[in-house]
Amino acid sequence: MKEYGWQVSGVEKSDDAREFAKSEFNLENLPTEELFKLKGKSYDVISLWHVLEHIHQLNVNMDTFFSLLKDDGKLLIAVPNHNSYDAKHYNEFWAAYDVPRHIWHFTPAQMKQLGEKHGFKLLSLHTMPFDSFYVSMLSEKYKKSGLALFKGIFHGKISWLASIINKAKCSSVIYVFEKS
Repeated sequence: MKEYGWQVSGVEKSDDAREFAKSEFNLENLPTEELFKLKGKSYDVISLWHVLEHIHQLNVNMDTFFSLLKDDGKLLIAVPNHNSYDAKHYNEFWAAYDVPRHIWHFTPAQMKQLGEKHGFKLLSLHTMPFDSFYVSMLSEKYKKSGLALFKGIFHGKISWLASIINKAKCSSVIYVFEKS
């Protein structure tokens, strides 16, 4: 976004990741606790790319995102979908459960409800088709199955095809919210 002229900033928990973003991309990222000190209604877009499932204070953070967005701002959230084909196929071996790092697990219906609870309206959802392959291959590895790569590609393709028919079946989904 910075390359397209946007003014960008970020919030990052890890000191090392903040230093890397600064040195490699000249991006300034604040420590996580600074999120709650930012000026309200000052952001056009807030994006969380596979972040929400790691956040401890889910409701506090969602309220903060709402307060930070301008009235016409958008909230973009990408998270794994535990209602996907691959989640159902792999059950406890589904890599995107990623316990204990993933604190929360969401379905599209739950994400819509979470957004509404915090004053957002779901505008659209979009699939992340490559996640179906990645998560399936990793899940096969967790199962310690023979031919893990090929089985992962096979089940990733089924998951991807299922998401073409129904976006709510994709391994990972991007949600676009606006203020209600």
